[in-house]
Amino acid sequence: MWKRKRRKLAEDQKELEIKDLSIHDVRRAVHRYASLKPNGVPLSVIIKDDLTIDYQLLAPYIDGIPEKNYYMSRETYELFEEEDLQLAKDLDLVQQAVDRYMQQTNELPVINGDPYKKVSYFKLEGAHLLPERPEREFYLTDEEFMITYQKPK
Repeated sequence: MWKRKRRKLAEDQKELEIKDLSIHDVRRAVHRYASLKPNGVPLSVIIKDDLTIDYQLLAPYIDGIPEKNYYMSRETYELFEEEDLQLAKDLDLVQQAVDRYMQQTNELPVINGDPYKKVSYFKLEGAHLLPERPEREFYLTDEEFMITYQKPK
């Protein structure tokens, strides 16, 4: 009984071909997956521990596995190319620290008086929420207190 189910499961996971897929192709597949996934299933299930994407889960929406490595932030669900892997890691690190800071203090961890709402690493480090200081700056958006690496205009 178990062998049949196991064999059937293996057959269901088709072998995906490695192809020249752009970040836009992957982004489209992720959006289709997100719009059709069952309620209660978080989008983060397609993100592996190393921030790569589980293409077996995206198989119905994508025509293969990309030759290039793409990474996705667990916190913001943004998609990044290989050269921006550290940005994805920093984004997750700082977003988690910002969320915890706000839970602890009920305050925004931004530099006082900064019109761009730049995240204050000093405040996050003072609360022991940031183990290492990223090399780039992040800003708090008005959208559900999410952070961004793009300076507001």
